[in-house]
Amino acid sequence: MYPNDGFRELGRQECLRLLAKVPIGRIVFTRRALPAVLPVNFSLDGDGAVLLRTSAASDLVRAIDGAVVAFEADEVDADRHSGWSVVVTGSATVVTDPAEHERLARTGPVSWVPAPQEVFVRIEPELVTGRALVGGRTLYGVDLTV
Repeated sequence: MYPNDGFRELGRQECLRLLAKVPIGRIVFTRRALPAVLPVNFSLDGDGAVLLRTSAASDLVRAIDGAVVAFEADEVDADRHSGWSVVVTGSATVVTDPAEHERLARTGPVSWVPAPQEVFVRIEPELVTGRALVGGRTLYGVDLTV
C-alpha cells in the first residue's frame, strides 16, 4: 500500500475484532492442485483461531485437514466506497480431542447446513492481515463520493 492510496493497514487485534462482527467468510484451499474457494459460516475462538463446523464426510474436511489454508472475510459499503477485508493464513486441523469437541459444540459456530456427524475445523492464525478502504480517497486526490 502506498501513502494516501485510500487504504489503511489493519493491525492483528483490529483484524480479529472485525472478523468477529461478520458471520460469513471464504476458505481458500487447494483441490486437485488448483485453488478453490468456498463460502462458510464461522466463529472465532478466544485465541483468535477461525472455527468451522461441517460434515465429517465432506470433501472440504479431506482437502484441508493438515493443510495450510487462507480464510478471508470482509464488509463493504458500495455506496460509500468503503469497507474492510481480513485474511487469516494458517494450518487447518480437525478437532479430535473429545473435551475440546464438546466445548466447541456449546460455544463454537452452528452449521447452517447441519449433518448427522459434524466436526470442527480450527484454523490457527499464523498470519493475520487486513486493510480498510477509507471512504473513496485515492492516491490521485480524486473524490469518489460525488
